Amino acid sequence: MKTYLKVMLLFLPLLYACQSEKSDKTLYTDFPESIDLQASTIEIDTAVFRYPFRIRVHGDYAVILDLHNADNFYHLFTYPDMHYLTGFGKKGDSPEENLAGDDVRWVGDTIWTLDANKRELAAYLFKDTLQTIEKIGVSETIRPLNVAFINPSSYVIPDYTGENRFCWMNREGKIVQKTHTIPTEDEKSKTQNAPALSQAWRSFIDYNPQNNILAAATQLGEVLEIYNIKDSISHIIQGPNGEPEFKISGSYAIPSGIMGFADVQVGKECVYVIFQGITFKEIGKLIQSGQERPNGGQYIYVFSLTGKPLRRYVLDRYIDGFYVDESRNMIVATDVNNDQPIVTFQIPSLKN
Repeated sequence: MKTYLKVMLLFLPLLYACQSEKSDKTLYTDFPESIDLQASTIEIDTAVFRYPFRIRVHGDYAVILDLHNADNFYHLFTYPDMHYLTGFGKKGDSPEENLAGDDVRWVGDTIWTLDANKRELAAYLFKDTLQTIEKIGVSETIRPLNVAFINPSSYVIPDYTGENRFCWMNREGKIVQKTHTIPTEDEKSKTQNAPALSQAWRSFIDYNPQNNILAAATQLGEVLEIYNIKDSISHIIQGPNGEPEFKISGSYAIPSGIMGFADVQVGKECVYVIFQGITFKEIGKLIQSGQERPNGGQYIYVFSLTGKPLRRYVLDRYIDGFYVDESRNMIVATDVNNDQPIVTFQIPSLKN
């Protein structure tokens, strides 16, 4: 009986996701307040990094995903002082090595990494030394590019077939179910060009088990999706730049319009996103004139858990990844455009 109850609790989010869902859509044009933030640099050994793309924090530790590091994709630090501990996720094509580093997540004290090329999740545990404790192959029918763990036994990845929005996976890497649909008003693309539509709607995702909120932020356009998987309520929030814009070439989506969100975090009471907002025409003009556009976004948008716009932060630099430390009123971010790429921003407390 105890085993049965344990299994049921682990899969409660999936059972809720099966219920009839209530959904609403909100259009926003601006934020009630806008605050400029100045960065402070954390001095560390920059030889470690080539392209620090993501930072994930748990307790006294932080992991940074480096997309182009010569040796290891992932680097473990103490937090918040950022003292370097070790690198892991070695690059290479042997069975024990990684072809790619695509995402990294904390699940309790365990670090999970995603290698999309190998369709593999790997689990690491740090106790004096870092040890690989488990590897999971992901279903051959999908190619995961982003992952969010619901609990130690189940996780979610976006569905890029266009059939649904999310694939819910079990510990064995098998699809348990698919849920939701892309919240587009382009019904023609939904029925005739689903794979291209799903490419255009490629999103970064995050989940917070404390409030059962799953969020997806589009890489093109300006759409944020917030799903309360316990209460089966979804909120679709669309900004002035609208849905992802694209042109179809065969079964592929060619981006147009703007570059949208660059990262997302579901906090205790708010959802945070990095916003870019530059058009592909502007990028083309910069390239033609021989100029380089900084990587990342210069804005952080803050929304309530129901999608209400609360605040916009305007940064003095561009960032790719971030961690909002709500207990310290601080943002830790990665700035790949500078020799010292780890920066912090102090933020005023937010009461919504």
